[in-house]
Amino acid sequence: MADDPQNNARLPLISMEDFLKVDIRLGTIIDVEVFEEAKKAFYQLLIDFGDPLGVKKSSAQVAHHYDIGELLGRRVAAVVNFEPEQIGKFMSEVLCLGFPDRNGNVVLLNVDRPALTGGRLY
Repeated sequence: MADDPQNNARLPLISMEDFLKVDIRLGTIIDVEVFEEAKKAFYQLLIDFGDPLGVKKSSAQVAHHYDIGELLGRRVAAVVNFEPEQIGKFMSEVLCLGFPDRNGNVVLLNVDRPALTGGRLY
């Protein structure tokens, strides 16, 4: 499937105009809770993107690599212009970005230098 993130086939080329439609911002995780209703090990995250976006909610299947203490204060990249998605009783507003490890578990995208909270990826 072309839309399967684990598919190793190249996806169709896109234009710069297409890329600019995806709003990826840097935020800081300010609260983490175990997502009790999820079938798999998920966390519910509150992420601060600064002004003007503010605090947004996300669910993330990252419990394999991260405990709550590791996530609090962590900087993450997220797509902030997806339509919100209802997951059980939780409304996920943004999509945190990561890569699969050898077993398909999510490793969060890392920012290795100080960068502006709410800054847009380019």
